[in-house]
Amino acid sequence: MDISDILSIQLYSLRGLGPLERQLDAAEAAGFRLVETIGSHLADPKMLKAQLDRRGLTAPSGHIGIGDLRSDLPRIIEAAKEAGIRQLYMPAYPEAERGKTSESWAKAGAELGAIAETLKAQSIGLGYHNHHWELEVLDDGRTALESFFLGAAGSPLTWQADIAWLARGGVDPVAWLGRYSSILTSAHVKDQAPAGVTADDGWTDVGAGILDWPLLWKVARDNGAGIMTVEHDNPSDPAGFAARSHAYLVQMTA
Repeated sequence: MDISDILSIQLYSLRGLGPLERQLDAAEAAGFRLVETIGSHLADPKMLKAQLDRRGLTAPSGHIGIGDLRSDLPRIIEAAKEAGIRQLYMPAYPEAERGKTSESWAKAGAELGAIAETLKAQSIGLGYHNHHWELEVLDDGRTALESFFLGAAGSPLTWQADIAWLARGGVDPVAWLGRYSSILTSAHVKDQAPAGVTADDGWTDVGAGILDWPLLWKVARDNGAGIMTVEHDNPSDPAGFAARSHAYLVQMTA
């Protein structure tokens, strides 16, 4: 398989460049053919689709906030279809909603699982994207993420594994990718800077950090990750990050 068919970039990484057009220009110039949108991009899906088409890009997936999923689902469904997005991921609960008990996280999983059922009927997938706070061990000895997935069990909810956040959360990404392979559909490809490096919030270009991306790439792919999405939460050089990370991954997978 051509890496261009599975390698995407989360446009949140390029927000520092300004308008969507400049973000898409940078993604195209770096060599990407796929992008992952954020919720605000669905405000004008016709414009989004036109801008993607102009550059020969597609957006197979997008992030969407829990607020929009709760209050504006019909619009989200139509906008995603118009933009060509067939897989959505909810990236994070607001801090005030990050419960401190396993029961609260199980309820959150059940809620998102029910929304996933509604979206499935419209031929749109829904998944959850982790950070590190879901790795906190709660009152029953489970992590929040374990309780969340238990709450969603039986639903079509899937998982987009942010591998670097797993590592930063203190768990073994390889073990978790294998454990939840039945629901894994995507992975965020992000790298963690060496200890003591605080620039760019401790993240760095893919391939320039401490994570073993040749291994992690293979494990993610072998366990079901279809789209591999490059991300950096706060790059000081967004366009350079995109270009360098793309070049590294193309060389790595050659």
